[in-house]
Amino acid sequence: MIRKKSRREESLDHAELARLLPPPGDPHLSLDRHLLLEEHLMNEIQHTAPAPAPSRRAARRVLLIGVPVTAAALAGAFAFTALTGSGGSGPATATPPPVEAPVVRIEPGSTAQLASTVEHIAAAASASKTPEPGPGQYIYIKSKVSYLVVSHTDTDKSKAWVQPLHIREVWNSPDGKQGWLDEPGYKPKGGITLDSDVENSLNGPSYDYLKTLPTDPDALLKKIYKETEGQGNSPDQEAFATVGDLLREQLAPAKLNAALYRAAAKIPGVVVVEHAKDAAGREGIAFAHVDQKSGDRTEWIFDPKTYAYLGSRAVQVKQAYGIKPGTVLECTAVLERAVVDTRKERPGVQGTGA
Repeated sequence: MIRKKSRREESLDHAELARLLPPPGDPHLSLDRHLLLEEHLMNEIQHTAPAPAPSRRAARRVLLIGVPVTAAALAGAFAFTALTGSGGSGPATATPPPVEAPVVRIEPGSTAQLASTVEHIAAAASASKTPEPGPGQYIYIKSKVSYLVVSHTDTDKSKAWVQPLHIREVWNSPDGKQGWLDEPGYKPKGGITLDSDVENSLNGPSYDYLKTLPTDPDALLKKIYKETEGQGNSPDQEAFATVGDLLREQLAPAKLNAALYRAAAKIPGVVVVEHAKDAAGREGIAFAHVDQKSGDRTEWIFDPKTYAYLGSRAVQVKQAYGIKPGTVLECTAVLERAVVDTRKERPGVQGTGA
């Protein structure tokens, strides 16, 4: 159709254009649409460049912290993920929908028992009989985990959403060059490879690398501060988080474990929390440190009798990112730690490796 010109050919002002044009739509993308575009972009990148090796380091905070979305978009995003899988190769697996994050009473931390507690934990670590992995063997860690998905939705800013508790299994060779990760519902069916030629560091350490670290607590802490400089929200928080990463999905020599605990106790702001529960519901005593920027407290949980490491927890202690105090942002529990002969082999089960 040809529109007749009823006025001189001159530029329309903004007000007239606004009257003639239809009202603009909502420019905000729903979360599922955002993920769809992101998936498309990643596919395009993978066509032109080799995919990087998956990180061996468990995410401290994952997915969409601080991003408000609608509840419907959140459900749609997980329905979309269930259809496309969650990265890597292999058949897709259904991703469980998120659940409301648990809320706990915040117990104050104290430095009163810090010195005695760290000595109990370090002594127990020194006395433990840590298996020594040999060439061709793998370090196996089985955990129960849950991580933050989104801090809140537009329809309910009082609730945070987390992954349902689920099993995560990791196999790593002593040199860190071969590995496997199986996390049903969050990785393709059967798991994904962790093979990598990336040089080992504190951000992705192998067992062989850990054996080279100093066992003097002061020297060890100095190295941690130096190698993590400029990372994280503060030097102290990054040092504490780095030590925690070495505890979760790795096997460290007994003397180094003891040194890590003694070094961590020297980090400013570290306190003892007398009661904390890991992802398996086991209650223990915890070393803890508050991230002053994000307002959450990371807790490493130990058995109150044997002082063995149980797991970790992150609890919001100050209002930030729409997350109310007491919200449990993430929770882990180490269920099994062993040395096995082949990748994908589980302790006590023969013939499962590949």
